[in-house]
Amino acid sequence: MNLDPGGFDDALRALATERLRAFPREPQPLAGRRAAAVAVTLVADAEGRPCWVLTRRATRLARHAGQWALPGGRVDPGESTEAAALRELAEEVGLALPAAHVLGLLDDYATRSGYVITPVVVWGGPDAVLCAEPGEVAEIHRIPLAALLDPEVPRLRRIPESDRPVISIPLPVADVHAPTAAIVYQLREVVMRGEATRVAHFEQPVFAWR
Repeated sequence: MNLDPGGFDDALRALATERLRAFPREPQPLAGRRAAAVAVTLVADAEGRPCWVLTRRATRLARHAGQWALPGGRVDPGESTEAAALRELAEEVGLALPAAHVLGLLDDYATRSGYVITPVVVWGGPDAVLCAEPGEVAEIHRIPLAALLDPEVPRLRRIPESDRPVISIPLPVADVHAPTAAIVYQLREVVMRGEATRVAHFEQPVFAWR
């Protein structure tokens, strides 16, 4: 059953939680890579529509400057992935939430730049106030869940550098690439459609490999 993304309410939270708990997520071994976590945060926009939080990284960052991303970063020693995602969410966009707002996890995604990212789906609430940390975040956008149901989602293309398809998603603000594109595509499949669709095989564009 497809989720109707028309309203941001307790029914949405309950269904998202149910589907994430039923989802048989696949972890990835670190194998010399570093653990990271991102917060896939569900919030409402000014019209009350269900959205997720997308950021654009600050242009003066040492790595991946100016790229579109989900709030997140490295998992500190002794820290859980859920705690890391909530910490980064508070640091980057000023949204401090308790552990009870974690709805579940999606599949790990291993990046070309040496990280294994665990996506943590978080309930931001209907009145979430977002404020960018200027040293890390240049822009914050609330992207309607309905945008992920566009017939052009996802876009796949081939590149000579890899035998894996590169995934991107056209959004109102920009075309977004993996890892973010892979993660939010799986958000659509698991939470909105109730499908256990895998995304670890999707490739990143070459500019994101470094």
